[in-house]
Amino acid sequence: MTTTFWLAATALMGLALAFVLFPLFFSRPRERAETDLRNQNLLAYRGRMAELEAEHKAGILDDENYRQLRDELAGSLLDDVSEEPVAPPTVKADSRRTGAWVIALGSVVLIPALAVFLYQHWGAMDDVEQWVAMKDLASGDDRTGQLNQLTTQLRERLEASPENPEGWAMLARTYMSLERYPDAAWAFERLAEQMSESPGQAATALGLAAQARFFESKGDMNATVTAAIEAARALNPDEVNALGLLGIHAFDQEQFEQAIGYWERIAEVAPNHPQLPSLRQGIEQAYQRLGRAAPAVGEAEAVSERGVTVRIELSPAFDGQVPADTTLFIYARRPGERSAPLAVARRTAGELPLELRLTDALSMAPSAKISDAEEVVIAARLSTGGTAMPRPGDWQGVLEVPVAVTDVPDGQPIELVIDQQLR
Repeated sequence: MTTTFWLAATALMGLALAFVLFPLFFSRPRERAETDLRNQNLLAYRGRMAELEAEHKAGILDDENYRQLRDELAGSLLDDVSEEPVAPPTVKADSRRTGAWVIALGSVVLIPALAVFLYQHWGAMDDVEQWVAMKDLASGDDRTGQLNQLTTQLRERLEASPENPEGWAMLARTYMSLERYPDAAWAFERLAEQMSESPGQAATALGLAAQARFFESKGDMNATVTAAIEAARALNPDEVNALGLLGIHAFDQEQFEQAIGYWERIAEVAPNHPQLPSLRQGIEQAYQRLGRAAPAVGEAEAVSERGVTVRIELSPAFDGQVPADTTLFIYARRPGERSAPLAVARRTAGELPLELRLTDALSMAPSAKISDAEEVVIAARLSTGGTAMPRPGDWQGVLEVPVAVTDVPDGQPIELVIDQQLR
């Protein structure tokens, strides 16, 4: 809960108390009002009598008229002012004053307490807390410690009040960026539960959960990953995230025909898929492995040529140590970030030395494109296990100095040497 919220709530409760307390302490009792009226009438009588006496002495009024006007004025005073004296404050007045204090003190205690109690039961405090946590998370910087703290706060709010699909989606995406894949899968599964009335959206959430399980297993299609994929496809057999995982697994198992089938199905059901250029590239590679030319497709989608041209080679120190079929990953990230790469290419050690250009055609997500960056850090890794997660024994090369992203290839490519082995 925020300071601003409670300041506003306090101000409103103070206003409510003012409406209760003001009449108790600032209203004028009937006896006081009567006294004030009597005093005003007496002052008016004395002033008029002084005028009559002055006119009588000056000869303006004769004796008869003077007496007549004086008697009429006295009679008028008797009608307006009772001759009975105003009684001093009685025990009843004292008790009334005591009752006012009791009501005042009770109001000061009961009104705030009742307001807080009713708001907790009927108000939207959980929604306010979730909104604050989501806002902090969206505006937070990239420091892992702060993001972990913010995700913990948002998770607590969502567990207390789970009916917030946007909150679950943000929590899951943040877990993915932090590479906390089990937590991300759990959050995507909770998101699917919230979308139960929309099978298509629930299937998408389960497909993303399957991706998180796949990353958790470091690319191993184990029983947990398989169950997650089946759960997504049970709601939508053409769920694109599940199809993509099946295509990757089939390609890794050298089942290229199946990989082509899965990826081409994605192109059919999601012709506007943001990763379609990467899928086309994967399909082409699968056909190359089969020794066949990829069939012609429709007009190629426009992909920005903005990117980085790089030439990768293996240090002579590792000559003869790396099998030719070892998977090679080349990727570009924003400087100083641990988020998803802006571009990723997958090749093999047998293709080294290798020159290629990293562009949006190799992006992993529409929100993370190399064309949107001014400069990037380039790295290459030879994976002994064939997975995207680094592990001891892998060979790696990193250009620590960021390189500029250019609109078109120009000049010599950036040189990157794989010159270290992970321990």
